[in-house]
Amino acid sequence: MTTSLADPLLGTLLEGRYRIDARIARGGMATVYRGLDERLDRVVAIKVMHPGLAEESDFLNRFTREAKAAARLSSGNVVSVFDQGSHEGLVYLVMELVSGRTLRDVLAERGHLSPAQAMSVLEPVLLALSAAHRAGLVHRDIKPENVLLGDDGSVKVADFGLARAVEASSMTITRGVLIGTVAYLAPEQVSNGSADERTDVYSAGLLLFEMLTGTVPYEGETAVSVAFRHVHEDVPPPSSRAPVPPALDALTVRATRRDPGARPADAGAFLAELRDVRDDLGLAAVAIPATRSGAPAHQTIAVNLPAAPRPHATARTRRRLPVALLTVLMLGLFAAGGGWWLGAGRFTTTPSLLGETQAEATAIAAKAGLTVDIGQKAYSEVVPVGSVIRQSPNATERIRKGGAVTLTLSLGKERYQIPALKGTTRQDAESRLRALKLTPSVQLRHSDEVKAGTVMSQSPAAGTTVRPATLVTLIVSNGPAPVDVPNVVGAHLDDAESELDDVGLKARVTRVINENIPKDQVISQSPATGKLPRGSTVTLTVSDGPPLVTVPNVKGMKIGEAQRVLKRAGFKVIVVNFFLGERVHGQSPGGDQQAPKGSTVSILR
Repeated sequence: MTTSLADPLLGTLLEGRYRIDARIARGGMATVYRGLDERLDRVVAIKVMHPGLAEESDFLNRFTREAKAAARLSSGNVVSVFDQGSHEGLVYLVMELVSGRTLRDVLAERGHLSPAQAMSVLEPVLLALSAAHRAGLVHRDIKPENVLLGDDGSVKVADFGLARAVEASSMTITRGVLIGTVAYLAPEQVSNGSADERTDVYSAGLLLFEMLTGTVPYEGETAVSVAFRHVHEDVPPPSSRAPVPPALDALTVRATRRDPGARPADAGAFLAELRDVRDDLGLAAVAIPATRSGAPAHQTIAVNLPAAPRPHATARTRRRLPVALLTVLMLGLFAAGGGWWLGAGRFTTTPSLLGETQAEATAIAAKAGLTVDIGQKAYSEVVPVGSVIRQSPNATERIRKGGAVTLTLSLGKERYQIPALKGTTRQDAESRLRALKLTPSVQLRHSDEVKAGTVMSQSPAAGTTVRPATLVTLIVSNGPAPVDVPNVVGAHLDDAESELDDVGLKARVTRVINENIPKDQVISQSPATGKLPRGSTVTLTVSDGPPLVTVPNVKGMKIGEAQRVLKRAGFKVIVVNFFLGERVHGQSPGGDQQAPKGSTVSILR
């Protein structure tokens, strides 16, 4: 109480709106207070930056941009940022007030968590980081101190964007305290100051390591020595320090690889692997007990305000007051009562309805004098169908008496049944899978029986129930396998056609007249070599022999003259001696008939 009263900021009204009521915690960068937004009559948490950081313009600019970006995050697992501003040199954030404890408090009390409990805490942390990564934000300071376990069973991540603003500042040490938590720094943060989504994956992996073992992987005498162990040493498997299922052990090691490329690409990928491991182990989500048996409850951010000090009693000089004075006092009491009713008296506290069925939530709300409205429903991997996932206002927040609490009910686990796709076209199959939020993966295979572009098989099988984004492999026909084109140049046309037919190819014949190549002999082919799908056509250029010309009629001519005439016409001549005369008595082929140029004409004498 003495410390709180000594704080000079208590009672300060920031920018005429946010009243600082009580100090909750003090850290190396800021002090957190419980306050009241007098404009909205809402209890809030106010984080006021230390003056040393607030004096740096670069820090202030980046801090403002990051605060605005964090305020845009849409996730029930992120501590909401309502406002940011400055007041007489004080830079502050106005945030959601969360009743509960930090994960650090729980680990300090319990030592470590069971695998089921550790995964139940890490899943909402990764959901929060996934929302940040989709919005282009990197947290950079994931650690147990920034994971809040609410009294209503919620798990929320705090300080989004703050670490990035601090690292961008030229300051590296504030009042002797290193900015950032060395035990959770990724190797790339230490070696070159870079950070991306995989940096958060590394820190979340170390968070899982500490929850499973109760220890951090590296310790040292100085912060620098610890930082450099991240760069030069591999994070040991958690099973080296505590009993851990092999699948969860391997996932922790994979998330904390020194090479960023060997880790899950972002928090969404890490979350998908975590859920697969949990399903494989058959572990259901479990809640973290608020305290050990008999231990007192503890609050991280929400604290009860100390009672206002009573004014010193005034010495009474009379035992009885005049009637007029009594009348004034009575009027004052009535006025105070009316003011109380117009202010706090009209409000009550919202009960926790998370996890309750609609009927149970309605009954609990009715006992508190409230009603319920049913908003949009949403899928949940943890909350059963029909039970409450979210509520607005949140538990412990102020609400007008008789007001309504809006509930988001669970649709249960989001699952889809894989359709039968065999025999459909590739395009149709891919469209149907994407419509079901599934991811198609196509592999092409040759088939002599199935038409190209048609699905031949699928995996998983039709009817299998799967999560969104599940990979479905489609084996699609690429048509018949190609065959080698034989070389049939120089072969007779009949033989060439037979050889092509044997390998599943067809022949298209183009004939040309050629004086030098015999008729029906293949002169050339296209394509000459290579591979073609079965059923393809090979064009053959085939000789049609020499041209036909008219045989001169040399009957009756002298033998010598007849030979000269026939040779000039392009024929070869054979003389058959029968009559032994000087003239031609007959010829074959006969005169005026057609014969191939270059063929032989026989003459008879």
